[in-house]
Parts: sequence; C-alpha cells; structure tokens
Amino acid sequence: MTLEILLSRLFQSHPWHGIPPGDAADAVNAYVEIVPTDAVKYELDKASGHLRIDRPQRYSSQAPMPYGFVPRTWCGPRVGRRCTDRTGVPVSFGDRDPIDICVLTEKTFAQGNFLCRARPIGGLRIIDESGGSSPGARHDPASAGEADDKIVAVLEHDLAYGHLRELAEAPRGVVERLQHYFVTYKQLPGEGPRKVRIAEVYGREEAVETLRASEADYRDEYGAPEGRIEALRALLR
Repeated sequence: MTLEILLSRLFQSHPWHGIPPGDAADAVNAYVEIVPTDAVKYELDKASGHLRIDRPQRYSSQAPMPYGFVPRTWCGPRVGRRCTDRTGVPVSFGDRDPIDICVLTEKTFAQGNFLCRARPIGGLRIIDESGGSSPGARHDPASAGEADDKIVAVLEHDLAYGHLRELAEAPRGVVERLQHYFVTYKQLPGEGPRKVRIAEVYGREEAVETLRASEADYRDEYGAPEGRIEALRALLR
C-alpha cells in the first residue's frame, strides 16, 4: 500500500489544498460553501478545512445559487494582471482567496459543504475598490483595487442548465440577479456605498483562462501539490 493511498483512507482531504481543481476546459471541482436557503454566510476556515459561520445574513440578501470556490486556486498577481489586461483598470492583485464559483442548477440543496463537478460557461470580473478587504492584503496606492472574479458554471448533467456552453445563453434575469447580488451583498444600511463594480462579463473562453491563471497563482504561492507526498516521505524519514 502506498503512502498516498494510506493517507486517503485515514484522513479527509482539505477542501482547498487536498482536492484537485479538475479541468478548466471541461469540468472543474467546485466546493460549495453556501446555498440559497442559508440564513448565515458560511466560509471555509482556511487553516482547518472546516466550514465555519462567517456572519449571519442580517438582511434579505441571499446567494441566488450554490456558491463556493475551486480547490487549488488562488487569486494573486496573475489574476490581477489579467483583470488589468482585459479592462485597462490598474489592478495589482487578486483578492488572495481561492477563485469563487457559482453553480447554475435546477436542484435545491439543504446545506453546503459538498463537492460537485461543474462546467465553466463564463464569469463576472468584479473589482473591489474598498481596500484591505482580504487577509494579508497590502495597500498599493497605484492599484484601483482587487480582482474578485466569480466564475459561473453549470452543474454537470443538470436538466435545466446542463446544456449551456456560454454565459450569453443563460437566462438574462439569472445573470442580472447574480450581478445585483455581488455588488450589494456586503452593503449594510447606514453605511456609505461599497466600492464594488463589475468591470466585465465574460464567456467560457475567458473563464478557462482566468481559472488557469488562478491555478498558476496557487502553485506560485503554495507550491506544486504533486510534490507533497515526497515532501512528507522525506519528513517521515
């Protein structure tokens, strides 16, 4: 029995670091943190791999579809440069989190904390100009903010949405609902307007390239996942 097989039978994989991302050009693995019926916002605790409550949903804003991230991705400088190249907005970095993904499906789910396979069909290129929104964020006075892309995908084999290949084929109202959610869900009554805007709505081809940029950012930041078993063997010796 190999060490890799033994570990897989003894321990649950970390949802971010332990699960492969899949194939951006075909279907990716999506880890769903929240579903539309959630009354609180759940978020993965990056250190432990457990789902935790980020905050109660104080007002009426709820995710319009299952929402989470693609494992082994990270929005760093490559994602930031891609945003700048596409929009002309000087963004020096991504939001320093795994890349977000929304999964279109006709099905309802009682809770998050699950993996599914989803095919990317496009995305929303969101720029958060509020500053300091991410752990470890470093303020860059020359930057207009952080790139906070939201990949839009369809649940594999979904009866209602599974046939879609491009975001432009999705119902217009569904896309508008997504846009409204992401520019308003952190806005609290009585606060000033949050500086979040959608700089681009893109299709499947750009979603694939953005995912690949986030996978490269992950490797730059956290190393090659395929080398971890050998590193563990070296420590055990």
